[in-house]
Amino acid sequence: MLVSLVVQAQESPIQDNSFLIEEAYNQERGVVQHISVFSHLWKSEDWAYKFTQEWPFPGPARHQLSYDIEILKSGEFSGSGMGLGDLSLNYRYQLLGDGTTRVAFAPRLSLLLPTGRAKLGRGLGATAVQANLPLSVVLGERWVMHVNAGTTIAPRARNEFGDRASVTEYNLGHSFVWLAHSRFNVLLETVWEDTASVVGPDKTERSRALFLSPGIRWAHNFRSGLQIVPGLAMPVGVGSKAGERGLVIYLSFEHPYTR
Repeated sequence: MLVSLVVQAQESPIQDNSFLIEEAYNQERGVVQHISVFSHLWKSEDWAYKFTQEWPFPGPARHQLSYDIEILKSGEFSGSGMGLGDLSLNYRYQLLGDGTTRVAFAPRLSLLLPTGRAKLGRGLGATAVQANLPLSVVLGERWVMHVNAGTTIAPRARNEFGDRASVTEYNLGHSFVWLAHSRFNVLLETVWEDTASVVGPDKTERSRALFLSPGIRWAHNFRSGLQIVPGLAMPVGVGSKAGERGLVIYLSFEHPYTR
């Protein structure tokens, strides 16, 4: 975002989404954001590129529309190559606060369309709904915390063999952001996921994953109102994911489209 988190700051701090965690700041009126995230896990050999575009909904500034397009490769499906994943259409409501307040809360509801090929590990194989609850809290002049809790429900998920079952998945996340400078941040993100895979007709198998991800991001601000934010992070697996290492490359372009 291009608004100030701390009143006394001479320059607006960075208020993009974190790399793995959603921040609870909707787009300002007249400002659009384009986000690219590339991620790779070395051990599992998973690759993913996600493009997100966030728009303020016409009318009251509390409403935001966005979509996610993902290109990915699942390491479990050897030789499947890169391909389109499921498409996500998102609506988010700024229920509490905004980028200028100490506390902000912006629930999101998403519709996931089965554009990815389930038999190649690129999607759920069915329409799904997803909800996420992002909460952002300013802890001090140089510290901000973000918390996420969410779920994904696919009543008729499908595996590569065509078997279908109802799938419910959960996610929790947390991040600390150190505002070392208005244009430079240090992040520590924690992400936990409880996922399910279809293993037979009306049968699922659950798995859990926990990652810690230190990272940095920095901003380039232009007089036109354009803000470019690159970032890097290195996720590390914990528990059942111990030994897993990854790389996340982040790039955001945010600019006004009205005057």
